[in-house]
Amino acid sequence: MTDMGAFREAVTAWAAGGSGDLARELAARLSVRTAVLLEGPSDLAAVDALAERRGRDLESEGVCALAMNGAMSVGRFARLLGPPGLGLRLTGLCDEAERGYYARVLGPASREDAGARQEFFVCAADLEDELVRALGVPRVEELIRAEGDLRALRTFVRQPAQQGRTAQRQLRRFFGTKKGRKIRYGRVLVEALSPDRVPAPLDGLLTSL
Repeated sequence: MTDMGAFREAVTAWAAGGSGDLARELAARLSVRTAVLLEGPSDLAAVDALAERRGRDLESEGVCALAMNGAMSVGRFARLLGPPGLGLRLTGLCDEAERGYYARVLGPASREDAGARQEFFVCAADLEDELVRALGVPRVEELIRAEGDLRALRTFVRQPAQQGRTAQRQLRRFFGTKKGRKIRYGRVLVEALSPDRVPAPLDGLLTSL
């Protein structure tokens, strides 16, 4: 585990009601300056993958991206990591449906206004939706085939609940049907993006760090 990984675990334990001593110690030792609050581990996988593609070493830059396992936890994490706690700059990425949780804590979402402070970034539906639209359904299916999951996908789309849904919605649902699949494809899809097709919320987040 990296030092930043240890910090992530310490913060998660702190948020669950444990002591914050280790998190404070690691934050000082690692010179952490920014915390990126993400809903889940698939978002974290995507952010880490894009940072690597762009030659960014977030740890050395003092940036910690961490998964909260749910947008409703953003207030608790913000109290620990923001001005009331460690005093870090806070930003994040969320789904449109969870915008309200983030807005109450982090302020306005990213805006197009010149000079506007971009506190957090919002996916139109969710990050998987953004990535599928950026790559296109045929390309995503190629990646699923390359990962050995095409048969599972074909079985999934034949289910009655999937009839009448667009291929894009079916793919989004498919990624969440098996434990660990969303995390794996968070990285796979990002690594397949051409540089000019990175979804705006993900691109904006990395650029803001």
